Amino acid sequence: MEVLATDPVAETELAHKVAAAVAVLHRAVAQFGRVVYASSLGAEAMVLTDLIWTQVPQIDIVTIDTGRLHPESLDLLARLEARYQRHMRLFFPEARAVERFVGEHGINGFYESLENRQRCCEVRKIEPFRRAIAGYAAWVTGLRKDQSPMRAATPAIAPDLQYGLHKVSPLLDWTAADIWAFIKTRDVPYNPLHDRGYASIGCYPCTRALKAGESQRAGRWWWESAETRECGLHPRQLPVSISDL
Repeated sequence: MEVLATDPVAETELAHKVAAAVAVLHRAVAQFGRVVYASSLGAEAMVLTDLIWTQVPQIDIVTIDTGRLHPESLDLLARLEARYQRHMRLFFPEARAVERFVGEHGINGFYESLENRQRCCEVRKIEPFRRAIAGYAAWVTGLRKDQSPMRAATPAIAPDLQYGLHKVSPLLDWTAADIWAFIKTRDVPYNPLHDRGYASIGCYPCTRALKAGESQRAGRWWWESAETRECGLHPRQLPVSISDL
C-alpha cells in the first residue's frame, strides 16, 4: 500500500482529479442515462464507490461473487454497505456451468493451461458480468493508465464493441499514490489484503502479493506471461475513442 504524505500541492492536484472523475461520471449519466459500475472491490473500486454513492447516486453498483473470492473481499462488501447505507447487487456464476468446468478440469484446473484459465474466468466472471450489465447503456471501470501499456491507451469514454455499450474510465490519470491518498483522506474502507502486499485482488487462487520491483498487475495470474494477464472483461484490442462526443 502506498500513502502520500500531507502536501498542499498534492492535495490540490488530487482535488482536481476528483473533480475531473466526477465530471466524467456525470457526463456518462447525461449521455447514456442508465449507467452501471461493476465493482472489483479493489482499491480503485473504493474510490469509485465513494464518488458514486456520495456524488453520482444515479449510477448503480454491482459486483460478482465468483465463488472463489478471498474472505476479506466479502467482509469488505459488508463494511461498505454499512458505511454508506446502500447495497450492491451481487451476481453469481451459473451453478451448472461451474459444475461442468470443475467436473472436466478439476477444482484448480485453471493452472494447467491458458485455455482452462480463460474458460474459468468466462464461467465465473464474464457470464455473470454480462447479466449484470444487461439493460445498461454504459459501464464504469477503474482502469488506470499506469497499470499496463494496453490500459495506457484507453480513452475516458469509448464504445465497447465486446458488450455493445460504452465503457467509462474516470480514473485513467490517477496513480496508485492518488488512490491511497483519497482512501486515507476520506477514511474509506478497503481490503486489508492491500496491507499485505496485494495490489490487485481477484479470486483467491489467482491472486498473490507482489514481490519487490514487480509491476502492479504481476500478482494476477502470475504463472502466465504478462501479455495474457487479463480476465476478458477488458479485451486486448484498443477501443475506438469517442472522447469528442
